[in-house]
Amino acid sequence: MRDNQSDASSSLQEILQNNRKWVEEKKSNDPDFFDKLSKGQQPRYLFIGCSDSRVPASAITGTGPGEMFVHRNIANLVVNTDMNLLAVLQYAVEVLGVKDIMVVGHYGCGGVAAAASNKQYGLIDNWLTNIKDVVRLHETEFTSITDQEKQLRRLVELNVIEQVRNLTKTNIIQNALQGPNPPRLHGLVYDIQDGILHDLNVETDALNEFQHIYGIEDIKHAEEVAEQAQQGKVS
Repeated sequence: MRDNQSDASSSLQEILQNNRKWVEEKKSNDPDFFDKLSKGQQPRYLFIGCSDSRVPASAITGTGPGEMFVHRNIANLVVNTDMNLLAVLQYAVEVLGVKDIMVVGHYGCGGVAAAASNKQYGLIDNWLTNIKDVVRLHETEFTSITDQEKQLRRLVELNVIEQVRNLTKTNIIQNALQGPNPPRLHGLVYDIQDGILHDLNVETDALNEFQHIYGIEDIKHAEEVAEQAQQGKVS
């Protein structure tokens, strides 16, 4: 027990020492760094990524403190009942005014591999069902790939594509799209083997044909109708 406590204390001390070194480096480059940072944030990006420890959001994007708002979960999912994700999304879009939203998956994702298998893992199975739905949507393409590694790599990409599309289904993004400066949506995949980020060039316009299902009434038009009604111009 004492050995475990000693190891834990040593590990924590290493973290604290690393923090002190980082602080000194930042202050040596800019003595006012933390003072300026404490006055608020205005990040340009929202990063929605996987919780995998090999995919550090700021490190792989070359961004620093204050430049990127971050949300991470298993397999970078955008689930319309996930209040955590929705709260982050709403704050990023409506309060912080982010310009770019990136859904970032990665090859070799354990969550994607688990969803593609026929095994049970416990509570997480309920979460992974969202990726199984991606397989269902793209079953023909998915099953036509005979090489398992290539199949899983493609599923990683398809999962990112569908999560970007899921963003467009939220009322947060739909409302933002009615505004003058809506955020741009991107789907990226990180390759752990070489460290490179790949843009999937996701076409969100693919959902236009389902606008009658996922869309909302044009806000400006609705406001005009309401104003005319108040003026007695429409019944």
